[in-house]
Amino acid sequence: MAKLNEAAKKKINNICDRYKNEETPLMMILSDIQNEYGYIPLEVQEIVSQKTGLSVAEIYGVVTFYSFFSLTPKGKFVIGVCLGTACYVKGAQMIIDKFSEILDIKPGQTTKDNMFTLDALRCLGACGIAPAVSVNGKVYPKVKVSEVPEIIKDLRRKGAEK
Repeated sequence: MAKLNEAAKKKINNICDRYKNEETPLMMILSDIQNEYGYIPLEVQEIVSQKTGLSVAEIYGVVTFYSFFSLTPKGKFVIGVCLGTACYVKGAQMIIDKFSEILDIKPGQTTKDNMFTLDALRCLGACGIAPAVSVNGKVYPKVKVSEVPEIIKDLRRKGAEK
């Protein structure tokens, strides 16, 4: 969505119109846009601002506060490594370091081929299966550093199938 075309602008306006009778529509609008495009750049926030009467600053604040919203495109596979206390003490830092090394990206970045995004998560709420990794919402329990190359290999294979 480098530069919004007319069809994209129309779709965003339609999403906003869907919630015009809601008392507090912003989260629903942003969620639908995120689901449709994978991210919510400033240009989109400006359209939402015009449609809702909310300031761009307020919309930006919501987009940047909630981790499930993104200002930049995400990869096909979003790998989240939990760095919460339970996961961290069981080696999560070494796991995220291994993903980072193999994918040649840092947490918060996306590979050049747009296949993978690596995220450091504060807590997955899966302390009993620490260290935990999530890929597009699927949680991998008790991940070992030695399993990281195989996880990436499986994801590459799945990515090639689609």
